[in-house]
Amino acid sequence: MRRLSVGVACYPSVGGSGVVATELAVALAEKGHKLRMFTFAPPHRPAPGVCLHLVDVFAYPLLRYPPYDLALASAIVDSVEHEGPLDVLHVHYAVPHAISAYLARAMLGNGAFATITTLHGTDISIVGSDPAYATVTRFGIEQSDGVTAVSESLRRETISVLGIRRSIDVIPNFVDPEVFRPAARAAGDPVRLVHASNFREVKRPLDLIRIFALVNAAVPCRLSLLGDGPERPAALDLARDLGVHDRIDFFGPVQAPADLLARSDLFLLPSELESFGLSALEALACGVPVIASRVGGLPEVVDDGSSGYLRPVGDVEGMAAGAIELLRDPARRRAFGEIGRARAIERFSRDAVVERYVACYEAALAQRR
Repeated sequence: MRRLSVGVACYPSVGGSGVVATELAVALAEKGHKLRMFTFAPPHRPAPGVCLHLVDVFAYPLLRYPPYDLALASAIVDSVEHEGPLDVLHVHYAVPHAISAYLARAMLGNGAFATITTLHGTDISIVGSDPAYATVTRFGIEQSDGVTAVSESLRRETISVLGIRRSIDVIPNFVDPEVFRPAARAAGDPVRLVHASNFREVKRPLDLIRIFALVNAAVPCRLSLLGDGPERPAALDLARDLGVHDRIDFFGPVQAPADLLARSDLFLLPSELESFGLSALEALACGVPVIASRVGGLPEVVDDGSSGYLRPVGDVEGMAAGAIELLRDPARRRAFGEIGRARAIERFSRDAVVERYVACYEAALAQRR
C-alpha cells in the first residue's frame, strides 16, 4: 500500500463532521499515512499520530467578520511550502473548506494535490442552500476531484438543492466496534435513556424532554445528556416545568462517550434534520436500540422495527410509546440491541469504510495524472 500525505480540514466540533474527520485522520495515521489536520481549535476527540495545524484568524476592526476561509487557505499553503507536499487534501463540510482548498491549490499551482470534499448535511441543507452561499458552495463542490456524501439521502438532496451535475459517492460514517461495544450493567443500575448532540434547534431538544417526561411517567428512568449547545438551557428549563429535572444527568461535551452509551437502555434522537446520525450508529454498536425521527439518513442507519423505532418528526407520543414498549419488554429490547450491533458492524465498520476513503483518494490522484 502506498503511503499518502493527507491533509484534513474540518470544524473541531462535537457534531458528526468534526468527529468523523478526526476519527478518519487517526485511522489513516494508524495505517501508516502521514496526516496533517487544519482547524481553528483542537478537535473534540483525541487525534494521536496526527500533526495539528491551528488556523489563526486575524481580527481587525475593518473586517466585521474574520475571514477564516482566507486564513485556512494560507495555512494550507504555508504547510506545503515548509513541510512538504500533500497528495490529498480532504475537506469535511463544504462551507468554506471546499473554497479554501480551491484557493490554496490555485496559489500553489493546480497540480499541488487532489481535493476530496465530504458533505455532512447542514453544509447543504442549511448553509449551502442559503442564497448567500449556494453559488459558491456549488462551485467548490464542482471543482473538487472527488466528492462524497455520508448518506444516499444527502447525495440526493445535494443534487436537488444545488443542481450538482458531477458524481457524488456515498461513503457512510463509521464506528469502531472495538471501542463502541456493549458493557455489563451493574445490578441496581436505573433504567437509563441517553441523548447526544450539539443541542441546536434542529435536534429538537424540547421534544426530547417531552418524550422523556412521558416515558418516565410510565417507566421510572433517568436521562443522560451528552454534548452542549444553545438550546440546552431551554431544554433544562422545560424539564423543570415538567417536573423531571431531577431525573436528568448532564455530562456536557464528552470526548469518549462509549461507556456512557453502553450503560444505557435506549438512545433518543428526535431530530428535525439528520443526514446520517453518527451518535445513533455509536449507540447501535453498543447494543443500544434507537428511537428516532424518520428523516434524512436515519432510515439508512436504524432499521425500523428491528434495531429501533422511527417515527415522524415531532411525533412525541409515538416516540415515547416505542420507548415504553421496549423498556417493558427486556427480551425484545435485548434482541433489538443485538441486531443493531450486528448491522452496525456489517455496514459501518471502521476499517472497511476507511479503505473506501483510501480508494477514493487513489482514484482522485489517478484522475489528475
